[in-house]
Amino acid sequence: MAITPTHDVQIPAQGDLHAETQAAAEHASGGLPQFEFQHWAGQIGYLLILFAVLYVLVAKVFAPRLRKVMDERAETIDGAIAAARSVQAEAAEQAEAARAEVEKARADARATAAAAKQRVTEEFNARLAADEAVVSARIAEAEGAIAKTRDAAMSNVTAIASDAAGAMLERLTGSKASDAELAAAIKGAA
Repeated sequence: MAITPTHDVQIPAQGDLHAETQAAAEHASGGLPQFEFQHWAGQIGYLLILFAVLYVLVAKVFAPRLRKVMDERAETIDGAIAAARSVQAEAAEQAEAARAEVEKARADARATAAAAKQRVTEEFNARLAADEAVVSARIAEAEGAIAKTRDAAMSNVTAIASDAAGAMLERLTGSKASDAELAAAIKGAA
């Protein structure tokens, strides 16, 4: 079986292949068209157009949106700071009011304590005066009873002294003295 070619394929000769690569090397600078000087004018034009389009997009679309977001953020922060200062001022006012209420409560407590102390002192003094009056009355009663007992004893002392002196005289001398003599001797001794 034999293979017969159906198409005419031309294989370039070795010399022709070398000539084609040399021609491509003259036209290209290593295969990167952006480094070929003949394309630079178009590239610079496209660069300027893209720069202008990007500048317009940034200046007219993105920058205003960014500025709007930053302004909203600044307003939010300023609002939060103002609210915090307002809350802080309100808290300071409430603290001052609470401090004043505490001071008023302390003053009221001191006044109540002083009034209670004065009331207790007055009640104590009144009870003390009443107790002293009762004690003084009892002392007066006791002194009265003592005076009565003493007077009774003194009246009996004279009679007892008279009897004792009479008994002693009788025993010592053997004679009995009269009541008038005994009374005169006791009065003279007192």
